[in-house]
Amino acid sequence: MNLLVLTGLVIGVLAFIFSMLGLGGAMVYIPAFTWFGFDMKTVAIPTGLLLNGVTALSAATYYLRANMVDIRGSVPLIVTSLIAAPIGAQVTPYVSTDALKVLFAIAMVLSGAKMLLSSGKPEPTALMPFRKRAILTGVAGLGIGFLAGLLGIGGGFLFVPMLIAMGYPTKQAAATSSFVVIFSSFSGFAGHVAQGNYNWWLMGICLVAVIIGSQIGAKVMNEKMKARWIKRLFGVLLIGVAIKFVWPIFSH
Repeated sequence: MNLLVLTGLVIGVLAFIFSMLGLGGAMVYIPAFTWFGFDMKTVAIPTGLLLNGVTALSAATYYLRANMVDIRGSVPLIVTSLIAAPIGAQVTPYVSTDALKVLFAIAMVLSGAKMLLSSGKPEPTALMPFRKRAILTGVAGLGIGFLAGLLGIGGGFLFVPMLIAMGYPTKQAAATSSFVVIFSSFSGFAGHVAQGNYNWWLMGICLVAVIIGSQIGAKVMNEKMKARWIKRLFGVLLIGVAIKFVWPIFSH
């Protein structure tokens, strides 16, 4: 099977899974691209950011129609991550590939562990006051946006646990994260494209795959998935991919 087609099929399945989690999926798209032999800095990261944004956009259109997104509460995150993501993208060429992979894996393990630990807890019942949320998310958006651009991840895997900690129910946190990730992903992607990093054939095939996969995933999440299932799936997937991603670095 043609390598590009096979890559597209794998990415479509990943988009289905990650749209259920309120994520763009770049944290797994990027390892997948490197496993298929694509260069991490010049192909995997920019392509992952583009697909991350498209997956999130496709899922968020569904969540917006279902009134699951807190648009007002997402504005501080959108503004600050939109500013910081291109800065992170400009720093990427100056960081070694192995260092990027280790940072990537650490972020995934921490986020996955947080989700697994919270999966058995009851859903939040009280939302943090808006002013306090706005300040905290605004500041956090700068750091998450920078990491999103640097690592090509969009930031959803950090947005979701943070929103849950502020009192959002899991499904609303996932839906709101999808909305925010659109902006941080496309902003970071623009920063990489400005440096001439892209593979249009790969992007085109994978774009079709993520649009189909994310629409199906968003529908399944809203209608079928329970909050604790989402958290557990999220946690196990992140930790597993993190170990697989950095294993070659430490195994020789």
